[in-house]
Amino acid sequence: MPSAPPMSHFQIPPPKIAGGPYVMGVLNVTPDSFSDGGAHDAAAAPHALAMLEAGADIIDVGGESARPGAAPVEEGEEIARVVPVIAAVRAVIKAPISIDTTKPAVARAAISAGASIWNDIAALQSPGALETAAALHRPVVLMHMQGEPGTMQNAPRYDDVVTEVIAFLRARVEAAVAKGIEEIWVDPGIGFGKTLKHNLALLNNVERIAGETGRRVLIGASRKSFIAAIDAHAQDAAKGRLGGSVAAALIAAQRGAAMVRVHDVAETVQALKVWRALG
Repeated sequence: MPSAPPMSHFQIPPPKIAGGPYVMGVLNVTPDSFSDGGAHDAAAAPHALAMLEAGADIIDVGGESARPGAAPVEEGEEIARVVPVIAAVRAVIKAPISIDTTKPAVARAAISAGASIWNDIAALQSPGALETAAALHRPVVLMHMQGEPGTMQNAPRYDDVVTEVIAFLRARVEAAVAKGIEEIWVDPGIGFGKTLKHNLALLNNVERIAGETGRRVLIGASRKSFIAAIDAHAQDAAKGRLGGSVAAALIAAQRGAAMVRVHDVAETVQALKVWRALG
């Protein structure tokens, strides 16, 4: 298994779409993911290649579902899911791979297997996470989530969702910077403890989130349930939410998102290219 030099600093190459945003392709290797659970573990490398050929800049590998109501996964099980996949993908691609995990031990194992970015829905709040991220010297993504996956959609409430999410992200950025972590992205956590109204407010304020946190913003709205809340015909996450997912990615980019995390790479990239061409 390849081992990353402990003191190296990985730089994310420029996005394929001139002017951006970056496109992060989702590669779930969980049996219970909300949209494509278990679909790619046996064909991870070919699927990653297909996403890259379709225009993805980064492949995001996750071994624990964060869908509403999801049960937690033991550390050893998560490592067993993601490390072989990351090693197989790294063997055939040079593009950046991110590891979607809240667990420091999983992040360490993933980086050793070839990942180069830590995408953490818990914003490095797990015990030892800040210290681990600082030692790994890799870019991190800090996401906001109200509650935890098992209960986060049980009547989420905010006085002012945009202000509160920004305050949380700023605090987590400050905590990371204090540990010497250099490259930090922020993610407002669309669908993570938010109602439809909350999600729309955050999508409409991406530029403000970037400005007030001082960091580039990643938006992950692909196939989320808020699309079905808008369009009752979009109940099927994998097949029925394509249009809404592409629209959300496009709006996020227009509002200033520097990266969009998506399942449907080819369709999203095409929409973004047309938008850029018209600009």
